[in-house]
Amino acid sequence: QVQLVESGGGLVQAGGSLRLSCAASTRTFSSYVMAWFRQAPGKEREFVAFHSWSGRSTDYADTVKGRFTISRDNAKNTVYLQMNSLKPEDAAVYYCAAGLAGSRSNTMYAYWGRGTRVTVSS
Repeated sequence: QVQLVESGGGLVQAGGSLRLSCAASTRTFSSYVMAWFRQAPGKEREFVAFHSWSGRSTDYADTVKGRFTISRDNAKNTVYLQMNSLKPEDAAVYYCAAGLAGSRSNTMYAYWGRGTRVTVSS
């Protein structure tokens, strides 16, 4: 069982930055692909980014490519999402997820955090 706890959400002006963190409680953190998804009110949960255990494979949604960066620190059991040049359409609850294979599909991730809310004012 893997427990994931996100933090770092908040209110930011458009054009600003935030860094989200997700701490995992597992001894085998480095074995998991870690991902971020987001869900805006009235919309389906959507893929944001994933980071393989080795770092050799990362993927980003087109909507965030070039603005967001996913990284991980296996020694700290933590994955990060650095979000720059935030737009109002980035506002959502951001969820951290862990799985065994990198994918844009949320069905491939077995473990999920409860989310952290990001609000972007225009």
